[in-house]
Amino acid sequence: MSDSSTVNWAAILERELGNSTMESLPPTISLPALPHAVTEYIEESKDPNVSPKKLGQIIETDTGLATEMLRYVNSSALGLRHKARNVQQAISLLGQRQCMTFVITTGMQAAVKAKKSKLLNQVEFWNACLQKAVFAREVAKLLNTDIDLAFAGGMISDYLLPVLTNDLYDDYVNYLDCRDDMPASICEFEQEKFGWTHSYAGANLAHRWNLPEDLVCCILLHHRGLRMMADPELNRTAATAVAISALLPCQLRQNMRGLEMLYMLDQKWPAFNLPHLVEEVDRHIAEMNLTVKNAFPLSRRCKPILDKYAAPAQ
Repeated sequence: MSDSSTVNWAAILERELGNSTMESLPPTISLPALPHAVTEYIEESKDPNVSPKKLGQIIETDTGLATEMLRYVNSSALGLRHKARNVQQAISLLGQRQCMTFVITTGMQAAVKAKKSKLLNQVEFWNACLQKAVFAREVAKLLNTDIDLAFAGGMISDYLLPVLTNDLYDDYVNYLDCRDDMPASICEFEQEKFGWTHSYAGANLAHRWNLPEDLVCCILLHHRGLRMMADPELNRTAATAVAISALLPCQLRQNMRGLEMLYMLDQKWPAFNLPHLVEEVDRHIAEMNLTVKNAFPLSRRCKPILDKYAAPAQ
């Protein structure tokens, strides 16, 4: 068994993506572009000697990103003893690894939100992504692996769906309208219909953006489901935590058997207590004091399976 730090992520990308390009996507799809500050931050962060001052100056060129970082680092959810008065202090308090996670996830949200979606309610979509991110982080703790990578992977693994469902609206509407007659997972539908999946397209674009290879792999593999638990190379990694979180329900009903699979995992893995994990996710998100009300807490989304635990034994 291996953890995230010992996996050859570059070799996995080479094996899975090869020489593929975004050209397999229809030319009508309007792909998002990362904010310049995010791409510059990623590039500069490759230098192990880069200073917090330099990184802070990059973030400060994007007022929205700087404001969000200060709000995040000073939130009660983090529980830091000291408050940051500027971005450089925020970077020092968070540490470079967690800052990278924040910058990437926030920048990708901004890039996607800039494009309207006719099919998805973006508030609900990103709330569901946050639930997956916190859930993936909790599972990563059980696996004793990288919690920051798991959170980032859970947050952005579906990031292309608002764009794809908008640009290929009729196809995805048909998928939802005839859901019971469609394949069990959205990736099976996409592969049959388009010849590619949103996981594959998202990983390609993220790789082109020079995102960290381990994060790109989390995007690429996030719909592998419980098969990841049987993979000797990846079963103790953040990518597996992200794949488990992707089984959670959302407005696109991406996996019709997702909750059933989570229940099965609960029965076979003593440390995996699904009701407790759902409760923890809702508690953590409530502590974040989000400006937008979450009308669909995870306990509501998972009610069909949680009712099984409450039912009296026969």
